[in-house]
This record gives sequence, structure tokens and C-alpha cells, in this order.
Amino acid sequence: MPTRNRFAEMLPEITAWRRDLHENPEILFETHRTSKVVADKLRAFGCDEVVEGIGRTGVVGVIKGKGDNGRVIGLRADMDALPIPEQTGVPYASKTPGAMHACGHDGHTAMLLGAAKYLTETRNFDGTVVVIFQPAEEGGGGGKEMCDDGMMDRWGIQEVYGMHNWPGRRTGEFAIRAGAFFAATDQFDIHLEGKGGHAAKPQEAVDTTLMGAQLVTAVQQIVSRNADPVKNIVVSITSFETSSKAFNVIPQRVHIKGTVRTMDAAHRDLAETRIKEIAQGIAAAFGGTAEVDYRRSYPVMVNHDAETEFARDAARAVSGQCEDAPLVMGGEDFAFMLEERPGAYILVGNGDSAPVHHPEYDFNDDAIPAGCSWWVEIAERRLAAAPATG
Repeated sequence: MPTRNRFAEMLPEITAWRRDLHENPEILFETHRTSKVVADKLRAFGCDEVVEGIGRTGVVGVIKGKGDNGRVIGLRADMDALPIPEQTGVPYASKTPGAMHACGHDGHTAMLLGAAKYLTETRNFDGTVVVIFQPAEEGGGGGKEMCDDGMMDRWGIQEVYGMHNWPGRRTGEFAIRAGAFFAATDQFDIHLEGKGGHAAKPQEAVDTTLMGAQLVTAVQQIVSRNADPVKNIVVSITSFETSSKAFNVIPQRVHIKGTVRTMDAAHRDLAETRIKEIAQGIAAAFGGTAEVDYRRSYPVMVNHDAETEFARDAARAVSGQCEDAPLVMGGEDFAFMLEERPGAYILVGNGDSAPVHHPEYDFNDDAIPAGCSWWVEIAERRLAAAPATG
């Protein structure tokens, strides 16, 4: 079935929801207004159960079909925004200084709300659909918090599905891949300690700036010389800050920040070990010290084989095709849900927009009918009534 006519009719309404969310972005777990908007709409649609406060500020809605064969699937959308000042110039731009929906979570939430409204109207499935609205995808681990609150067991969720918009892909067209899809994401802080001094007397100091510069260059050899060249790994230094801002002072301390992205456990271990060894070795060679705080964040997001093919078939039913997606070195905390239950995550085209996490990004409302239709295809196909036997 192609994009459903009902969603073409609902497009102005769903677009209005999306733009309201865009105007009022909320960061991480502070999605209080967003969560209330979602919960109020789910109740108004006639969901059989609506529960707030799962994973701090997450919302769960339960929709029962015309029959009950005991099957339960979860459909998840993320709700949070990013701490980025908006530069889109659209009439519905963010009214919250320093925050904007720069990743399209406003669109994801609106599309799942649209699907929830449709499913409560029709209930043309046999089983139960659990709609999941998650806070704190952007670095807060809201998906893990919802799982840790017992969401999967509480509602008996057996499979779970997610979706993300994708700039550069034709609007409303889909892409997916089985297996490892989005990377594991780690962060590190390195604190270098030397001996500050006058810039005119470097022989009396232990120069942390030079120490740090050597370190920034040296950690790149993890990728080029330690990692298997056919594997995927990224090591990026993203911040370098000295303890002095004066032009004539060699600083006592340097603080370096960075991130590591990997697609398998062995390279994740390798990166952590080598960063610590390189930092401490370089610091010692200069006569200083290094403290490394390495933190593991989101795991690799792995799509399950059977559920991926099912999601692909649903996408083909909506748009006529579903391409193979590339590996993505960005992180996605839907990974936590896929560790608890089988499922799949798909990309839907956002057209020729600015990239996500960019101050000029905006979700493309023309993608709404395709996204809503895919959610409904998932529900109605996966929970199709068994044929009668005689």
C-alpha cells in the first residue's frame, strides 16, 4: 500500500503539531512541556493507557487492536532538542534561546503521534501497539533509562522499531541495513599537568601546550597504525583548552576532550587502551603527568536480521523501494532498546536540507505522510490477524 490518503488529509494538522514542538524545544530530560503535549494528545486520541514519567520524562501509550493474539510491538520516537542557537529564519523558529530541534526529533514525535491517532481510529490489527516517546536521545541515554524502568517487561513488548529522518535522501524514501548500523560512542577527557612559567624562559617550564599538541597528533595513529584498516573507527579531538590565556605564559595545565566511534567491541577496547597509553607516555616524556577519564556511552546499534527485512518490506509498501543504508559513525541510543528486544531502525529521506545538528537544519514536513504510513504498515503487517481456518 502506498502512502495512505488519511495522512495526506491529516498533514496540515500533524504539521501544526510539529511546528509547535519546533517552537518550544527542550533539552535532554527537560522535555516537560513536550511530554505533556504528547500525553494529552494520546489521551484525546483514545489510547487504552497513557503513562508518563517512564525514563524520567518519557511517555508510553497503549493501543489495543480489534483482536488480541498476545502479540505486542513497540514503536519509538525521540523528543529532545539540541543546545544549538537556531539560524533557520522560519516563522516557527525556536523561542528558547540557545536551543533548537536540529535533529528532527520534533518531526519524529509528530509522525508517531499521527500514526497513533490513525491506529486508535482504525484498530485494524490483532494484538497491541505500544507507542514510545523518549527523552534524552542526544547524549543523555533516555532509551536506557526507559528500559531500566522496566518498560519492555511492563507492557510485554516483544519487538521494537525506530525511525530517523535523513538529509540528502529523497523526501519520503527509505533506507535500512541489517547488523551493525550506528556506531558505539565514547567520550574522553585528558588533563595534562606540567610546570607553568614565563614564555621567555621555556627551559624552566614543562610545556603542556607542546605536550598537548604532540598528543593530538599522536592519537591519530590509533586509526592509521593500530586499528585493522578494513574496520571502522574514528578518533576525534574536539576541544583543547589551556589554563592560561596570556600570550606570555606557558600554562600549567591543558584540558583536551574528544570522542571515539567504533563498530565492534575489540576496536572499542583498543581505542580506550591506546588513548590512555599515549597520553601517559607523552606526558612522562615531557616531564609531566596525564589523567585520562574515558567514558563509554551508547553501544553499537545492531538491527536484527528478520525484523530488518520486515521493516524493509513495509517501507517498500509505502514508497515502492527501500535502499541499503550505509554504516553511520554517529551514535543512536535506540541501541539500548535493540539490546533488550529484537527490532529494526530505518531512515526516511528529508530531502535537500541542511545536515542534522546544523543551525540551519529543519525537518521536512513533506516527509510526514511517508513516515506515518510506515509506522502503520509496521503495526498492521506485524500484527495481522491469522487467517481463519475451517
